[in-house]
Amino acid sequence: MPELPEVEVTRRSFSDRIAGGEIQAVWLGKPLRWPLGCGLSSLVGQKVHAVRRRGKYLLLDLDRGLLLIHLGMSGSLVFAAELPPRGPHDHFELLTSQGHLRLHDPRRFGAVVFAESEQSAVAVKLLGRLGMEPLTEQFALAPFSRGLKLRRSAIKQVLLSGDLVVGVGNIYACEALFRAGIRPTVRAQRLSVARAARLHQSIREVLSRAVEQGGTTLRDFSSAMGESGHFQLEAAVYGRAGQPCSICGTPISQIRQGQRSTFFCQSCQRK
Repeated sequence: MPELPEVEVTRRSFSDRIAGGEIQAVWLGKPLRWPLGCGLSSLVGQKVHAVRRRGKYLLLDLDRGLLLIHLGMSGSLVFAAELPPRGPHDHFELLTSQGHLRLHDPRRFGAVVFAESEQSAVAVKLLGRLGMEPLTEQFALAPFSRGLKLRRSAIKQVLLSGDLVVGVGNIYACEALFRAGIRPTVRAQRLSVARAARLHQSIREVLSRAVEQGGTTLRDFSSAMGESGHFQLEAAVYGRAGQPCSICGTPISQIRQGQRSTFFCQSCQRK
């Protein structure tokens, strides 16, 4: 599933190229997770002024309103001056004066939704409960530490919930907890201020590095320019069950938490 680094890499790969483009046509294929929420013709003639990101959502600012795009479990965007004929898993396309933006989504869990503004009901429903952005100054240590003290759940589940800090998905939660030396099963409220500070820094470092490496490509993720990510080559614990820890040599353990696989080192990551 595309996580925050992959969505940010996608944004950076086409935001400058589509900015200023006028929408000339819109195509919508099979239904996605949620309805578009407007007529296709109402988008024609509008300009795309900027592409922003909030959590795992891409926000395309238009003359009147915005489009919120979520890549779901298997979605990806491609942007180019010309694209090949649409395939069975292509479900949305904007033709602009700057090029074509197409959503490819084999599982159709993604979405493209129109909102009149970020204050409209549909935008608030999708974005209103998202936590702090980890790659901005908004992600401050004090509110992060206070938030952890209010959570009785395992720390990894708190990170995945997205209501305290947004976008720390399964891969990056495993990696950040390893860097911080924290067992994924520890209750969040048990973390000291010092351990919370290490985790706070680790989240920043892991996500920043993942963006630098173009994200993680485990199956078919690629940016809007068709480039794969390389962070998976640097993973210390994720997907390495049974392999020796790079620090102490202990075999990496794998457990299930909330239907997701968790990877950690029983020696380096304390309870």
